[in-house]
Amino acid sequence: MKPFSDVIVVGGGPSGSFTALNLAKLGASVAVFEEHSKIGVPSHCPGHLSIKGLKKLELYPLSAEIVENIFYGAVFHSSKGTSFSVRFSQPVTCVVNRVLFDKYIAEMAEKAGVHYYLNSKVESLIVEDGFVKGVYVRKKGRDEKEEFLAKIVVDAEGISSRFLRLAGLSGLNRQMVVNGVEAEVENVENVDLNMVEVFFGKDYASGFYAWLIPKKDGKAKVGLAAKTRNPHELLQKFMLKHPAAEEKLRTAKILHVAFHPLTLGGPIKKAYSNGFLAVGDAASQVKPTTGGGVVFGMTSARIAADIVYEALKENDFSSGFLGRYQRRFEEVLGFDVNVMLRIRKMLDAMSDQKIDDAISLCKKLKLDETLQSFEDIDFQGQSLLRLLRSPKMFAVLSYFFLLYLTANV
Repeated sequence: MKPFSDVIVVGGGPSGSFTALNLAKLGASVAVFEEHSKIGVPSHCPGHLSIKGLKKLELYPLSAEIVENIFYGAVFHSSKGTSFSVRFSQPVTCVVNRVLFDKYIAEMAEKAGVHYYLNSKVESLIVEDGFVKGVYVRKKGRDEKEEFLAKIVVDAEGISSRFLRLAGLSGLNRQMVVNGVEAEVENVENVDLNMVEVFFGKDYASGFYAWLIPKKDGKAKVGLAAKTRNPHELLQKFMLKHPAAEEKLRTAKILHVAFHPLTLGGPIKKAYSNGFLAVGDAASQVKPTTGGGVVFGMTSARIAADIVYEALKENDFSSGFLGRYQRRFEEVLGFDVNVMLRIRKMLDAMSDQKIDDAISLCKKLKLDETLQSFEDIDFQGQSLLRLLRSPKMFAVLSYFFLLYLTANV
C-alpha cells in the first residue's frame, strides 16, 4: 500500500515547514520531503529579518542561540560614498543563524505531528485526471522511485520552481532574477554593531545592492546581488573598491561563501491548480525591493495552510476552491507588493548619480526623524502611505518620482 497523507509539502525550508506546522496544528496529517540530509543546510540567505514580521507570525522572541544580532536601523551609501542613516528608538530587525532558525521551525512542526523525510528528493508530481495526487520520490542511495499520495501537494522547493509547469502553471519571471552571493567575514573595521549597511552602485551590484550585516561575535555577513557578471568577482571588487565599503572590508577575510539567485519580479499570477499550491520562493513570494523572502514566504505559508485545511474539510481540492489562496494573498499582501514593484522599477532605472543626489537630499533635509514611521519593512506600501502625511517626505518622494521620470534622459 502506498504511503498516504492529507498534505505533502515539498521542501523543508521556512515556508515549507511553516505551512506544515500550521496544518498540523489544525489537525491535518502532513509529510515534508527534503532532499538534503539536514534541515537548513546548505544556507544561502543572510537571515536578516523584520522583528515586527516575526512577531506577527508569533515567532519572536527567538533564543539567543538563533539570534546573532539585533539592529536599530540602517545606513545607506551611494556609489560615491555619500551616506544617510535612519535609527529607531527600538530594535527593528535581527539577523539569525539560518541553519538554527530553519531547524527551529522544523522541530516545532515535528512536535505538532509532521513527518519529515530527509535525503528524499521529489523528482516529479503524480498527476491523474488533471489533479495532482502525490509525488515521486527518490531517496538518497536508492535507484528506484517511490510513490507517496496526498490530497494536496504544497510546493515549497524554492526558486527552482521545477513543478509549476507540471501543475499547469507559468514559471517565474526569469528576467527579474538576480544572482546573489553571501559571505561570512572576519576582521571588519569601523562598523556600528547596531546598524546594517546598504551600498548602491551599478559597478558592484547592477539591479540590486550590496549589504554588510555585523554580528556580535566580531564577524559580519557581507553580500550582494547583480543582474550581470560573476557575483563572486563583484564581491571582491566591492570589498576593495567601493568608497564606503573598502574602509570597513579591505582587511576582512572571507570565511565561507554561498551563492543563491533572488527573484524580484513579484509573486506569480497564479500559484494554485487542481490539488496543488506553491508557496515562498517557488511562487516568487519575495519582496521586490530587498529580495527578502523569509517573513513574506511564511506569511503566505500561513494563508496557504488555512485554505488547504478548508479544502480538506470541504473535500474539494479543485482549482476553483484553491483559488481562495490567491485571493486571500492579494487581500493581505497585494497592495504592498504592487508598491514594492514600482519602487524596484524606479531604482533599476535611476543612475548612480541620481541615487547619490537622492541620498544627499535625504541627508540635507534630515529625514531620519521623519522616517521613524517606516518601521514595517515587510508591509512597505502601507508604511509609505503613512510617510506621505509628512510634507518633507512628500517632497522627497516627489523628487524620487521626478528622478525616475528623467532616468533615461
